[in-house]
Amino acid sequence: MIFNGSKFNSHWTTKSLRDLGEFNRGKSKHRPRNDNKLFENGKYPLIQTSDIKKANLYITKHSSAYSDFGLAQSKLWSENTLCITIAANIAETALLSYEMCFPDSVVGFNAYKNECTEIFMHYVFTYIKRSIQERIQGSIQDNINLEYLTGLRFKIPEKKEREAIENVLFTLDSKIELNNKINAELESMAKLVYDYWFVQFDFPDENGKPYNSSGGKMVFSEELNREIPKGWESCLIGDVLDRTGTGLNPRKNFVLGSGDNFYVTIKNIEQGKVILDNKCDKINDEALEIINKRSDLNVGDILFTSIQPVGVTYLLHEKPINWNINESVFTIRPNSKVTSEFLYMFLSGDYIKAYTNNVSAGSIHKGIRHSTLKECKFILPHSSLIEKFTENVQPILYKLHLIDKENQKLAELRDWLLPMIMNGQVTIKD
Repeated sequence: MIFNGSKFNSHWTTKSLRDLGEFNRGKSKHRPRNDNKLFENGKYPLIQTSDIKKANLYITKHSSAYSDFGLAQSKLWSENTLCITIAANIAETALLSYEMCFPDSVVGFNAYKNECTEIFMHYVFTYIKRSIQERIQGSIQDNINLEYLTGLRFKIPEKKEREAIENVLFTLDSKIELNNKINAELESMAKLVYDYWFVQFDFPDENGKPYNSSGGKMVFSEELNREIPKGWESCLIGDVLDRTGTGLNPRKNFVLGSGDNFYVTIKNIEQGKVILDNKCDKINDEALEIINKRSDLNVGDILFTSIQPVGVTYLLHEKPINWNINESVFTIRPNSKVTSEFLYMFLSGDYIKAYTNNVSAGSIHKGIRHSTLKECKFILPHSSLIEKFTENVQPILYKLHLIDKENQKLAELRDWLLPMIMNGQVTIKD
């Protein structure tokens, strides 16, 4: 089978992927794979299939790091190696932005210079990924082997046309990558302000000086077993909420797989983002209306994932028109005691992550209930300070929202162009 064969590209050369470069599996020989010796004082970056799936074009961060012992049973791959997943998350691809290790559930690809590039191969796999996933779906184990991978056949244009195709798609992805870097900086700014004011208690006092560092009055809270600024209250999260809710399970309610609306689950929510793409389940207008009656999302609501990974959050800056959530996602609406921006930053912080990890420890399926979340202890600052914080942070969070919307449009354009370019239906001119 030739994956991109058409009447428009019959003049292109058909090649097996093995003709375009060298494929080699990653290494992780030691068992068990979570042996602490592999990671003690780790300094060699290690990624997993999930890191590849989360990446756009480049993998810019790693989940853990091998020690010297860990490296000895693995391999360090060079920058710009294309990573291809062959187990768990099948046929996902991304390039290394620096040297990293990866396990044998990932294949590394290094192109032959006269035949291809790693970036072009990334777009080849983006084109054929869904077909591969559909072919192996339902097998005992969702995985593919190296022989199958390298034997796949694809029509490849001549170098000049290939470079033009690559340039168009890479330009779109490069803009997305740049936007992601800007957003990472904006997120750091918002978190820095929140931590400085509400974790270290160095919010500006009446003289504009950092409260705690300048000797501001602190009092001991029996409920929290710690000192807090004078005049602040100890309460529960439930005390600052107007309502909580969830989406709806399709079972006996509606049918998935048809329509133009998106059915958002935890797999479509990343920190600060709801990703509406071809990985999202689809629902029709009738199903969306059914969910809307249960989960009436509004501007200022906060989405909070209730199962693993617990506590991924998203702040709504616009009322959703063509999507809603499933039952694994909470909707959280603050009352007048706090602002949405303040509560969103709290729910996105380290304290709430530690709390959710603690209350779900020992359970087979990590998760949290509404009632348990509402019981989390909470420090309520003065309303004037919350308002002042919101004035500073709201423009940052809204800018994040706008950049994410731009990225969504860029990704939609790229995904619309890709199949037509790769089957020769659209010709790229210099």
